[in-house]
Amino acid sequence: MKKIITISREFGAGGGEIGNRIADELGYDYCDKELILRAARDANMDIGQTLTLDERPPLIFGFTQSLFDMYSAPFDERLFEAQKQIIRKLGERGKCVIVGRNANSILSAFDNSLHVFVHADQYWRAARLKKEKMPEKTEKEILDDIKIVDKRRQKYCSHYTNTEFGVSKYYDLCLSTSSLGIEKCVQIILDIARG
Repeated sequence: MKKIITISREFGAGGGEIGNRIADELGYDYCDKELILRAARDANMDIGQTLTLDERPPLIFGFTQSLFDMYSAPFDERLFEAQKQIIRKLGERGKCVIVGRNANSILSAFDNSLHVFVHADQYWRAARLKKEKMPEKTEKEILDDIKIVDKRRQKYCSHYTNTEFGVSKYYDLCLSTSSLGIEKCVQIILDIARG
């Protein structure tokens, strides 16, 4: 039985829904956006600023940064380190499903783990997002959002882990929700996790 399941996902591909259903089915903890909030609280960081940096590459150093901050780690770097510590603690405890946040790389050396990448055709993702989360947006606006979020996740992943987001060699399993459907992907992951 796999004690740790990480799910990396393209925006709108259903990774969060899949992770939630797997956690419910296995009786595991489900960890997603609350990880970043916990990291911020543990590191005494501003919650609002923390949420704006969620799964984003670090801000580029510029003239607006205080000279006094120049010698200390930037906020986004400290946030990633705090988040990484929490992910490792969850991995040590086991019985968890972690969605996003480069958990597959952070926990790559952990035994009894299954690292999954969930992807889908962009038009399938746009239709899903329109129906479930963005009914007020046009298809073009949603497709633009998909490109922006996916690119941001790619940069975030490469900056913090020196790996490539969505490249199969960094995962144990890659699944297409637009080809298989969410239900089938859940069943495949559950079968492997229990096997």
